Amino acid sequence: MSATEIINALADSARAAARTLNVATGAERAAALNVIADAITARSAEIIAANEEDMVRARAADINASLLDRLLLTQARVEGIANGARQVSQLPDPLGITLRHSTLPNGIDLQQITVPFGVIGMVYEARPNVTVDAAVILLMSGNAALLRGSSSAASSNQILVTVMRDALKSTKISPDVIQLIPSDDRDTVKALLNARGKVDLVIPRGSASLIRMVVDESTVPTIETGAGVCHVYIDEFADLEKAVPIIINSKVQRPSVCNAAETLLIHKSIAKEFAPIALKALHDAGVVLHGDSQTLALAGSIPITAATESNWCTEYGTLEMNVAIVDSVDAASAHITKYGTQHTEAIVTENKANAQRFIALSDCAAVMVNTSTRFTDGEQMGFGAEIGISNQKLHARGPMGLEAMTTTTWIVTGNGQIRS
Repeated sequence: MSATEIINALADSARAAARTLNVATGAERAAALNVIADAITARSAEIIAANEEDMVRARAADINASLLDRLLLTQARVEGIANGARQVSQLPDPLGITLRHSTLPNGIDLQQITVPFGVIGMVYEARPNVTVDAAVILLMSGNAALLRGSSSAASSNQILVTVMRDALKSTKISPDVIQLIPSDDRDTVKALLNARGKVDLVIPRGSASLIRMVVDESTVPTIETGAGVCHVYIDEFADLEKAVPIIINSKVQRPSVCNAAETLLIHKSIAKEFAPIALKALHDAGVVLHGDSQTLALAGSIPITAATESNWCTEYGTLEMNVAIVDSVDAASAHITKYGTQHTEAIVTENKANAQRFIALSDCAAVMVNTSTRFTDGEQMGFGAEIGISNQKLHARGPMGLEAMTTTTWIVTGNGQIRS
């Protein structure tokens, strides 16, 4: 079969299976998620063994540390994936919610309610947790899932989908609502992106290059999840005891993810005192540093190189960070506007007016005030899991949970009225 024939067959199967979701109650969909979660926990040894196959291939291919970290599944991570599914199951049913309700002068009853998109394709890189996160969010929101992960995670993705499909056999929901697209043929991505009429929506999740390729080449509507060139700005009125832990957590806690900070901005009035402290803390945490001329002059014996234009707009995904000195909140915002990706920006300040000005000037999905950029996350924000983090402005923005995976239908009920 050609790649197009494969995608069409999977999409047709998924759409037919989605009828079992259409008639399932919210309680039945939630119960299915708990069955999936229990199966993932029970079969964790199989999942970790399959993941080790991927890890062996990745190490042999000399894949960088950031991607290895994203690919790795430990016992704790597998249990975290299962718990994410359980958390999603406990969220309110996003379907059938009345958004608008009115009665027209002619007596017609008008309702706008939430409904699923239908069949949603996911294109993502070496993060097997996305396989489950996406599947359970789509299932709970009534959508069928076409999952196209990377070949580097092929064994992990296959066992996770097998576990989920096997689990659904004991429920009222067809296992075919979860479909794994073969990753050994790159043409399947192109076929998915051009399956207009078969697939209702495609969501990319991964590197900036992957996202751009999907958005540029897809004839199917897309939701653009974004690269994360995130910043932490230390204002002149910052509590410096709060600032250091926020900086370190934003950069170091898990540098491979999109909400990790890539640039630190420090107000000039505190730079002489604070920059050496921040630089030392970052260096001690193993962070490779790049700075502007003012930062270099304050670095002393701490290793740091001059930042280039490309450094400022790079999403490192590793223990690497830029540092710059700025004159004001507005100057920090101007730097962020020039180099950021509208993902997450943070300010550390005790001055409410400065915080509000920073918020007003920040055109991004999430603004953090006196806290880490790492909180731009569906689970951390109470969504259980996320389908991705959207940087765009249409339909959904920020971490996308259940509500973002719904659209609407108008229900128009009359009693024999006809239009004159």
